[in-house]
Amino acid sequence: MRTTKFSRIGIALLAAALPAMAQVQFRIARMTRNDVPAGKGQCDIRLQVDNEVEVAVHRDMVNIRVLSGQNPRDDGSECNAPLPDRDIQGFNYEVKESRNEIRLIEEPSRRNDFTAIVHIRDGAGGYGRYHFRLSWAMAGPGGFSGPGGPPDFGRRDDRGGGFAWNNVIHFSGAGRGVSSLSGSGPQRLFDANVDIDRGGKIQVTFRTDRGRPIMFAGDVIGKDGDTLKADVAADDRMLRLRGPMYISVDPRQNVYRISLEATNGRDNLRVNWDRR
Repeated sequence: MRTTKFSRIGIALLAAALPAMAQVQFRIARMTRNDVPAGKGQCDIRLQVDNEVEVAVHRDMVNIRVLSGQNPRDDGSECNAPLPDRDIQGFNYEVKESRNEIRLIEEPSRRNDFTAIVHIRDGAGGYGRYHFRLSWAMAGPGGFSGPGGPPDFGRRDDRGGGFAWNNVIHFSGAGRGVSSLSGSGPQRLFDANVDIDRGGKIQVTFRTDRGRPIMFAGDVIGKDGDTLKADVAADDRMLRLRGPMYISVDPRQNVYRISLEATNGRDNLRVNWDRR
């Protein structure tokens, strides 16, 4: 009995001493080349990898789980548009450069929240360069438009066919809404502030019934009719959950509706707000 007890203690101490798997995250740069055909979305992921990693590409973000070795480094990754967060037409994966093993283990799908996952194993010692390309058919000229046709606000990006924002919105107004985070219950929302700069950077803040505001920040990625679509991440209190936010704007650039559904696969956040 005593030996078993000490063995359990020893195992627990050993587990505590083992290093946790590292995570590396970065936002993919906007492509500046103009050699991608119109109507084609493309992401070139270029990395320096030491040993073994699992690379997840979602929208314009790369999340890398380090299985062994040193932390990988971005080596010039770029996209002409974010990887779509809906059913993808004409998806293709292509290895452009590698030193050892690289393979696609999951294509983007509803099951994995439209994330492409690539496994890399480099056993040659030190860092090796890896370059893989994801490509797909754009859904219309802007790549983000819905059934109503191409965006009529902003302009088309002539560098790669992707959506590009070219306007400024500063909105502050009263309203009513609710945010619901799994495990913590709903909270009421009141005044909203929406700031979008000419580069498409967006920040949205809500006043709440709990005294502290909640904030979201990200990028405008498309427009359909009077509704903007943004890829945003919540603040620390909302677990930095990421997802698409939809902001409806009238002709005078007053925001009248905001909605969001965000998740990390375990926790879920839902926001609905209407102007009063």
